[in-house]
Amino acid sequence: MKTFTLVCALILTALFAQAQEMETLSAGFRNKGGGKKLSAYGALAGTVSTFDDRFAVLTGGYGGVFLNKKIMLGAGVYNLTNSLKVDNFNDDRRWNLWYTGGVVEYVHNSDKLFHWSAGALIGGGGVSQRTSYDKDKKDHVYESDGVFVVEPYINAEINITSYLRIFAGGTWRQVMGADGMSIENSKMSAPGFRLGVKAGVF
Repeated sequence: MKTFTLVCALILTALFAQAQEMETLSAGFRNKGGGKKLSAYGALAGTVSTFDDRFAVLTGGYGGVFLNKKIMLGAGVYNLTNSLKVDNFNDDRRWNLWYTGGVVEYVHNSDKLFHWSAGALIGGGGVSQRTSYDKDKKDHVYESDGVFVVEPYINAEINITSYLRIFAGGTWRQVMGADGMSIENSKMSAPGFRLGVKAGVF
């Protein structure tokens, strides 16, 4: 009976130890991931997309708490980084877009070297036409409106270390509510390809 109990204990110990191993590119391809039920991480990302049928770059990030190595609950923010000129005007007015919101992300097999994640940002922001700062240190806003944004995404991820990951994936930015602007919602909505890095306790 004691032998049987000892064997069962050894099997359970081995299974538990295996469950805590995280595959990474460093440290002989394996690090301890731990059996954490509550942790956290943040991500920085750059997205190549279109805006008003032109090449656009958006940058930003998101982060939050990571539950049971599966679900991340948090928030994110992004903005249009490259300066896109507004057509049909002689002045130097440019498009400005930013948005923020809550983020939910599911991570599949987080401890595997290669894995995937999927999620969405749901929130709002603003779009405007403005010129850069003048001699009076002021920027002039010509049009502005609030927008509602939904942005689902899917990523392929690789564990570099137990605290660092890189990812690449696709997004779809759906913008709604800018009815008072000279640009249509469909011109601000577009697919995108993004690259990013995650850091935290996984």
